[in-house]
Amino acid sequence: MATILVTGSTDGIGRQTAATLAGQGHRVVLHARNARRGDQARAAVPDAAGVVHGDLSSLAQTRDLAGAAAELGPFDVVVHNAGIGGGQPAPVLTGDGLEHIFQVNVLAPYLLTALLPRPARLIYLTSGLEADGAVHLDDLQWGARRWDGMQAYSDAKLYDVMLAFAVARRWPEVRSNAVDPGWIRTRMGGPDATDDLPEGADTQVWLATDDSPEATVTGAYFKRRRQLRANPQAYDETLQEELLAACAKLSGVDLP
Repeated sequence: MATILVTGSTDGIGRQTAATLAGQGHRVVLHARNARRGDQARAAVPDAAGVVHGDLSSLAQTRDLAGAAAELGPFDVVVHNAGIGGGQPAPVLTGDGLEHIFQVNVLAPYLLTALLPRPARLIYLTSGLEADGAVHLDDLQWGARRWDGMQAYSDAKLYDVMLAFAVARRWPEVRSNAVDPGWIRTRMGGPDATDDLPEGADTQVWLATDDSPEATVTGAYFKRRRQLRANPQAYDETLQEELLAACAKLSGVDLP
């Protein structure tokens, strides 16, 4: 039995992932943005061991979330599932003055990674749109470029792959990988998506629990349990280090 934290587990792929893992007998801790959503998550996944709360669009709440989660650990696996889409017609700034998509999708998993005790396995959810992402480390907040919500989302998903690869390189004892879950019928994916929820959770569950050689690699990009090549920029170690430095500066926390 493994102890596993799944962020963003109140609905969609995250809830499916958590429910599947709990159904397999693992000790699963859920994450919700607030207490109301946490109650909904516990009702949907009654076998969960607990739930922690924190709005990932707030640096302070993300720090508090890390502290609360650490008390329920240590974790064998952390699945960084939480994220928001790119449909905003204009940039939205959080209370920290940061672009919303970047803060939730990239900076929050970076901060949780840096603050939580190291698990044996880390899984970062990305998207096939990472292939369309472009690295703009000098303009992470979209102050110089014309806003494009879907490009901001694609960029963030590329940064998630870079984060997974950077952690794999820095922490060789941790199996750190990125997963494209596919286009899944969820609130974010929409009704026209091509795949069902169980497919969207399957690769994460496999990477979290399987001990086969195929599942115990690190620094890889997966879809449907198959290793694929990610956006070429994701493999650039200089860019990886510059992303980590930018996240450290914005969050005030260095990745060990």
